[in-house]
Amino acid sequence: MFTDTHSEVCFERGPDGRHLAVSRDIAASPDAAWEILTDTTYWPAWGPSVTGVDCADRVIRAGSRGRIETAFGMPLPFEITSCEDFRWTWDVANVSATGHRVEALDGGCRVVFEVPVLAAAYAPICQRALGEIERLAEG
Repeated sequence: MFTDTHSEVCFERGPDGRHLAVSRDIAASPDAAWEILTDTTYWPAWGPSVTGVDCADRVIRAGSRGRIETAFGMPLPFEITSCEDFRWTWDVANVSATGHRVEALDGGCRVVFEVPVLAAAYAPICQRALGEIERLAEG
């Protein structure tokens, strides 16, 4: 397990199998963090690789579809595969991508990215995103 001063990275097993969990405890309500994770207008503010979102649903739900504009200039299609109980998952370009969840804590919440094991190199990007989510949720 790797821990820096703000986030933790460890392996865990979840509903979709084994993954790398990248998490951060923040001093904001679970509802505030969930809003930031599910409202597509926030995604470019916290997602380092996302510069824009085109989705008919401003707030995602299972079945939401759209496109993300990436920092690499490449638009990619996405579909939200699940969205309930403070956890959502998606496929990006028809590939299972990160899961996102919020856990209630006394005095705040924990935001977790579930990174597929084969995409472990994405963990530092998730750590950066968690810092931005913390800034938005607490600000």
